[in-house]
Amino acid sequence: MRPFLSPEQNELIAAELKHQSAFAKVRLPRGAIHGDLFCDNVLFVDGRVSGIIDFGFAATDLLAYDIAISVNDWCILRDGPDAGGLDPERTRALVAAYDRVRLLGFEERAQWPSLLRAAALRFWLSRLYDQHLPRPGELTHAHDPSAFERILRDRAANPLRFPEA
Repeated sequence: MRPFLSPEQNELIAAELKHQSAFAKVRLPRGAIHGDLFCDNVLFVDGRVSGIIDFGFAATDLLAYDIAISVNDWCILRDGPDAGGLDPERTRALVAAYDRVRLLGFEERAQWPSLLRAAALRFWLSRLYDQHLPRPGELTHAHDPSAFERILRDRAANPLRFPEA
Protein backbone atom coordinates (compact mmCIF):
# COMPACT_ATOMS: atom_id res chain seq x y z
CA MET A 1 0.00 0.00 0.00
CA ARG A 2 2.92 2.35 0.58
CA PRO A 3 3.03 3.72 -3.00
CA PHE A 4 -0.61 4.81 -2.69
CA LEU A 5 -0.17 6.69 0.59
CA SER A 6 1.09 10.06 1.74
CA PRO A 7 4.33 10.35 3.73
CA GLU A 8 2.26 10.94 6.89
CA GLN A 9 0.23 7.78 6.29
CA ASN A 10 3.40 5.78 5.66
CA GLU A 11 4.87 7.11 8.91
CA LEU A 12 1.73 6.00 10.76
CA ILE A 13 1.99 2.50 9.32
CA ALA A 14 5.70 2.25 10.17
CA ALA A 15 5.13 3.40 13.74
CA GLU A 16 2.20 1.05 14.17
CA LEU A 17 4.06 -1.95 12.77
CA LYS A 18 6.87 -1.24 15.23
CA HIS A 19 4.35 -1.09 18.09
CA GLN A 20 2.58 -4.24 16.94
CA SER A 21 5.84 -6.21 16.59
CA ALA A 22 6.35 -5.91 20.36
CA PHE A 23 2.71 -6.80 21.01
CA ALA A 24 2.96 -9.89 18.79
CA LYS A 25 5.16 -11.58 21.40
CA VAL A 26 2.43 -11.49 24.05
CA ARG A 27 0.68 -14.81 24.73
CA LEU A 28 -3.09 -14.43 25.03
CA PRO A 29 -5.93 -17.00 24.87
CA ARG A 30 -6.74 -18.10 21.33
CA GLY A 31 -9.73 -19.73 19.73
CA ALA A 32 -12.27 -19.45 16.93
CA ILE A 33 -13.21 -15.83 16.20
CA HIS A 34 -15.56 -14.18 13.72
CA GLY A 35 -12.97 -11.52 12.88
CA ASP A 36 -15.46 -9.05 11.35
CA LEU A 37 -18.32 -8.72 13.84
CA PHE A 38 -19.37 -5.25 12.70
CA CYS A 39 -22.89 -3.85 13.10
CA ASP A 40 -23.76 -4.64 9.49
CA ASN A 41 -22.88 -8.32 9.99
CA VAL A 42 -25.43 -8.88 12.76
CA LEU A 43 -29.11 -9.29 11.87
CA PHE A 44 -31.88 -8.36 14.28
CA VAL A 45 -35.59 -9.14 14.54
CA ASP A 46 -37.63 -7.37 17.23
CA GLY A 47 -34.48 -6.06 18.91
CA ARG A 48 -32.89 -9.52 19.28
CA VAL A 49 -30.03 -11.08 17.34
CA SER A 50 -31.50 -13.32 14.66
CA GLY A 51 -28.38 -14.11 12.67
CA ILE A 52 -24.71 -13.38 12.06
CA ILE A 53 -23.27 -13.18 8.55
CA ASP A 54 -19.96 -12.70 6.73
CA PHE A 55 -17.56 -15.27 8.12
CA GLY A 56 -14.89 -14.42 5.53
CA PHE A 57 -12.42 -13.30 8.22
CA ALA A 58 -13.20 -16.15 10.64
CA ALA A 59 -10.03 -17.74 11.98
CA THR A 60 -8.25 -19.03 15.02
CA ASP A 61 -6.83 -15.95 16.68
CA LEU A 62 -6.77 -14.01 19.93
CA LEU A 63 -10.20 -14.11 21.57
CA ALA A 64 -9.79 -10.58 22.93
CA TYR A 65 -8.92 -9.36 19.42
CA ASP A 66 -12.44 -10.30 18.30
CA ILE A 67 -14.01 -8.06 20.93
CA ALA A 68 -11.58 -5.23 20.08
CA ILE A 69 -12.72 -5.44 16.45
CA SER A 70 -16.34 -5.25 17.57
CA VAL A 71 -15.74 -2.37 19.99
CA ASN A 72 -14.00 -0.35 17.25
CA ASP A 73 -17.26 -0.52 15.25
CA TRP A 74 -20.15 -0.87 17.69
CA CYS A 75 -18.93 1.71 20.21
CA ILE A 76 -17.48 4.36 17.91
CA LEU A 77 -18.39 8.04 18.02
CA ARG A 78 -19.33 8.63 14.39
CA ASP A 79 -19.87 12.39 14.33
CA GLY A 80 -18.56 15.58 15.84
CA PRO A 81 -15.14 16.62 17.03
CA ASP A 82 -14.51 13.27 18.76
CA ALA A 83 -15.38 11.14 15.69
CA GLY A 84 -13.26 8.01 15.80
CA GLY A 85 -13.13 7.94 19.59
CA LEU A 86 -15.06 5.45 21.69
CA ASP A 87 -18.28 6.06 23.56
CA PRO A 88 -17.32 5.01 27.11
CA GLU A 89 -20.83 3.92 28.09
CA ARG A 90 -21.35 1.67 25.05
CA THR A 91 -17.82 0.29 25.41
CA ARG A 92 -18.40 -0.62 29.07
CA ALA A 93 -21.75 -2.22 28.19
CA LEU A 94 -20.33 -4.34 25.37
CA VAL A 95 -17.32 -5.49 27.39
CA ALA A 96 -19.49 -6.24 30.46
CA ALA A 97 -21.79 -8.39 28.30
CA TYR A 98 -18.76 -10.25 26.94
CA ASP A 99 -17.36 -10.71 30.45
CA ARG A 100 -20.63 -12.35 31.55
CA VAL A 101 -19.96 -15.12 29.01
CA ARG A 102 -16.14 -15.23 29.11
CA LEU A 103 -14.18 -13.16 31.59
CA LEU A 104 -11.22 -11.45 29.95
CA GLY A 105 -8.01 -12.20 31.81
CA PHE A 106 -5.54 -9.78 33.38
CA GLU A 107 -3.11 -9.91 30.44
CA GLU A 108 -5.92 -9.42 27.90
CA ARG A 109 -7.06 -6.36 29.83
CA ALA A 110 -3.49 -5.05 30.02
CA GLN A 111 -3.13 -5.42 26.24
CA TRP A 112 -6.46 -3.68 25.48
CA PRO A 113 -4.87 -0.56 23.87
CA SER A 114 -2.74 -2.70 21.54
CA LEU A 115 -5.69 -4.92 20.63
CA LEU A 116 -7.76 -1.88 19.64
CA ARG A 117 -4.84 -0.56 17.58
CA ALA A 118 -4.28 -3.92 15.87
CA ALA A 119 -7.96 -4.08 14.91
CA ALA A 120 -7.89 -0.53 13.53
CA LEU A 121 -4.70 -1.17 11.56
CA ARG A 122 -6.06 -4.34 10.01
CA PHE A 123 -9.27 -2.77 8.78
CA TRP A 124 -7.54 0.38 7.55
CA LEU A 125 -5.08 -1.68 5.50
CA SER A 126 -7.70 -4.11 4.18
CA ARG A 127 -9.91 -1.22 3.08
CA LEU A 128 -6.96 0.54 1.47
CA TYR A 129 -6.21 -2.66 -0.42
CA ASP A 130 -9.82 -2.96 -1.60
CA GLN A 131 -9.79 0.68 -2.69
CA HIS A 132 -6.49 0.66 -4.57
CA LEU A 133 -6.27 -2.95 -5.73
CA PRO A 134 -9.85 -4.16 -6.15
CA ARG A 135 -10.27 -7.79 -7.04
CA PRO A 136 -12.38 -8.45 -10.14
CA GLY A 137 -15.58 -10.39 -9.65
CA GLU A 138 -15.79 -9.86 -5.90
CA LEU A 139 -19.29 -9.43 -4.46
CA THR A 140 -18.10 -7.08 -1.76
CA HIS A 141 -18.67 -3.44 -1.00
CA ALA A 142 -15.51 -1.34 -0.72
CA HIS A 143 -15.63 0.70 2.49
CA ASP A 144 -13.96 4.07 3.00
CA PRO A 145 -10.53 3.40 4.55
CA SER A 146 -10.27 6.91 6.04
CA ALA A 147 -12.62 5.99 8.91
CA PHE A 148 -10.17 3.37 10.21
CA GLU A 149 -7.21 5.65 9.64
CA ARG A 150 -8.92 8.12 12.01
CA ILE A 151 -9.64 5.32 14.47
CA LEU A 152 -6.02 4.13 14.40
CA ARG A 153 -4.73 7.66 14.89
CA ASP A 154 -7.11 8.10 17.83
CA ARG A 155 -6.12 4.77 19.46
CA ALA A 156 -2.38 5.50 19.03
CA ALA A 157 -2.68 9.04 20.42
CA ASN A 158 -5.11 8.15 23.23
CA PRO A 159 -4.34 4.66 24.58
CA LEU A 160 -7.48 3.55 26.36
CA ARG A 161 -7.40 1.58 29.56
CA PHE A 162 -9.64 -1.45 29.74
CA PRO A 163 -13.20 -0.30 30.55
CA GLU A 164 -14.10 -1.46 34.04
CA ALA A 165 -17.80 -1.89 34.79
